[in-house]
Amino acid sequence: MPSLRALPALRDNYIWMLAEAASGCALVVDPGEAGPVLHALAEDGRTLSAILLTHHHGDHIGGTAELKAAYPDATIYAPHDDRIHLPATQVGNGDVIHIAAPAARFDVIEVHGHTRSHIAYHGEGLLFCGDTLFSLGCGRMFEGTPEQMLASLDRLAELPADTQICCGHEYTLANAGFAATVEPDNAALKSRTEDARAQRERGEPTLPARMADERAANPFLRIDAIADDRIPWPPEVEPSPRRVDRFAALRLAKDNFPA
Repeated sequence: MPSLRALPALRDNYIWMLAEAASGCALVVDPGEAGPVLHALAEDGRTLSAILLTHHHGDHIGGTAELKAAYPDATIYAPHDDRIHLPATQVGNGDVIHIAAPAARFDVIEVHGHTRSHIAYHGEGLLFCGDTLFSLGCGRMFEGTPEQMLASLDRLAELPADTQICCGHEYTLANAGFAATVEPDNAALKSRTEDARAQRERGEPTLPARMADERAANPFLRIDAIADDRIPWPPEVEPSPRRVDRFAALRLAKDNFPA
């Protein structure tokens, strides 16, 4: 059974590594820098077999070229995006990736919103979702629309309850602060926040998160559950019952929420 590790990188990124003892091989997801990956591979005596990229941002792909130079047989998988200047196998919605070692199968899901070409990888009970879904939050819409992002989040929320969410940043406690303003009486949110605070105090990642826990506590997956008077409508916007309008107001409020 492959083992999962979150490798801290840059300021608050995680590079995900899935490794297999029997084959001595590992794959990584979104290597924003090469150093943490090279160190972990050397430490465990493993070989890099594959690199999975979710989107084009530098803090998710910045170390890929160096890793490919060190491990030329590693296969790079990436979305269809001409801003990724790497020798990659381009994949899109509905594609299936089979990796021999570590033995793994992933379905590719297009999750537009954060960027226009963002993808996620789902398989082996894991979801590598980059900057689309965060623990207790979601990504900013740099290139997409509220309609796209909401559709992406709705699709991910339909995955099995025990899916382990492996997102790209350590944002849980920061997201919890905003979530508490939206659902101050949410017991699941309070419990998740307490657990996350204890994890960070122990120097541990708050990830991966469980999909069931996110459905219970993440406001961006709970658009239909949030009380009408808790939607933070901008002064110039008329309140609306439409789900996408409620989501857009929520995301805008998070954009302006003190860090």
